[in-house]
Amino acid sequence: MRKILLASTLMFSTLSFAHDAITIDEPFARAVPPGQPNSAAFMTLQNSSDETLRILSASSNVSEVTELHTHTEVDGVMQMRQIDAIEIPAGGTTELKPGGLHVMLIGLTQPLAEGDTVEVTLNFEDGSERLLDVPVQHVMPMNHQHQH
Repeated sequence: MRKILLASTLMFSTLSFAHDAITIDEPFARAVPPGQPNSAAFMTLQNSSDETLRILSASSNVSEVTELHTHTEVDGVMQMRQIDAIEIPAGGTTELKPGGLHVMLIGLTQPLAEGDTVEVTLNFEDGSERLLDVPVQHVMPMNHQHQH
């Protein structure tokens, strides 16, 4: 019986949750003017584990719906599309950025002004989750180009 307890203890002490292997750098959400119904959150995700990790969903305290999205080109036009998961490769990095992968905040329940902070929770495939305090920043629109 003692050997079984020891084996069980060792097995459970070596379990690791996905969120423990993920380092999140430079998270931010896009500031939007009052009345704008949607925004997005971005960040860089680094995976220190030896297996691919997947985010299956997200939630936020400032949106009615929160979805994982990407941009894809359809007939020469960029379109946002909901996706089932965001993968972070083993020992690798996945960047969530304007024009690419992002966490979509749909049906904002409050304005998002520069300097605010919002909560975003990432839900991983293994059932673990990671709560982030995400600063709101002004982000240039994707199609904005500087004139020199």
